[in-house]
Amino acid sequence: MGTSVGIGFSTRRSPMEAGSEAARTALEQAGVSKPDLVIVFATVGYQQQQLIGAIREVTSGAPLCGCSGEGIIVQDAVVETNFAVGVMAIASDEVSFNITSVTGIGEDPRIAGESLAEKVCPLLAEDSRAFFLLADGLAFDFDPFVAAFEATLPASGRLPIFGGLAADNWASRKTYQYHNDEILSQGACCIVLSGNCRVAWGINHGCVPVGAKRTITRSKGNVIFEIDGTPALEVLKEYVDEDWAVKWNKATLNLGLGFRTPEHLRERYDEYYVRYIMAKDDEAGSVTIQSDVTDGTDLWIVRRDKELMLDGLKSIPRQIKEDLAGQKPKLVLQFECMGRGRVVFKEQERMDLVKSLQRDLGEELPWLGFYTYGEIGPISRYNCFHNFTSVVAVIY
Repeated sequence: MGTSVGIGFSTRRSPMEAGSEAARTALEQAGVSKPDLVIVFATVGYQQQQLIGAIREVTSGAPLCGCSGEGIIVQDAVVETNFAVGVMAIASDEVSFNITSVTGIGEDPRIAGESLAEKVCPLLAEDSRAFFLLADGLAFDFDPFVAAFEATLPASGRLPIFGGLAADNWASRKTYQYHNDEILSQGACCIVLSGNCRVAWGINHGCVPVGAKRTITRSKGNVIFEIDGTPALEVLKEYVDEDWAVKWNKATLNLGLGFRTPEHLRERYDEYYVRYIMAKDDEAGSVTIQSDVTDGTDLWIVRRDKELMLDGLKSIPRQIKEDLAGQKPKLVLQFECMGRGRVVFKEQERMDLVKSLQRDLGEELPWLGFYTYGEIGPISRYNCFHNFTSVVAVIY
């Protein structure tokens, strides 16, 4: 049989109708009645339990993993509305998928990382290839979570990690993670990929530094209190032209923090990696990002650059094709920063960008993605967290 994959998509407003339509189409394309895995990305306008319930019913209770996103990406559509759902149905006798999940990632990321690793360990095999991780974008602190996760795994189980952080259409109130019938928040879902397959990937951001180098002078975990001895918020205000109190969300769509990429990773990545400013505390003058920092770390204020983003997207297929070496992909998963969608590009531009990627890798490929609150993908052999990026993973 090999591997059969189908994609379904719906923008119906009824959660039951949307879930059923997307799931039926995915099964029809895959040519199966019960798949080995169902991956679901959906936006948050739906009653989530009803949506997932409908998909589970149509797919005969097949294992299901996924999360909410700011928008959905498939072969023929890029949709950023409150009502969109994409379903990937996979059946294979050469590749296997095991899923698990953990809750409470916002309470103690280290404990959550250890807990997920303990659940993952029994699912590992000699031919395990990668993990796909989908986590709450409003609660995730990557560094302590993944450090604890990898430290708890056996050495043979420290695999590449790909994925994205669940989003909620800019509301920053509540995101959702899907594990079979469960709808989680402050959770993380994991797919263990094993079997006769490999993963090729490409990663690119599209930001440029503005102004001089800065230094973090007071921080704790992923909270930055002072930059160059000044409250972090006061420093950031220097780079915002509009009314700060009113335009905070708009400002942070295009304004981020850039950190020097470690020397051993620069061959496969840009000079800087970028962090989204996920929260601020006006009273403390601090900002929170999605990975930890230490005092004395240099940083640059960075802005999105549209032309750099366009050029960068063209480099992703080149990166992937080098690894594919002529082999045919089985499926594609795309994790795209929410700020690389409608806030920067018009609808036709967004579609043109995605179609360009798809043409370069293969327009007939099963393709599913979502707009995220953060992206995960390895640089060389190191699992890394990204903001303001596109991460495209191809299973082949």
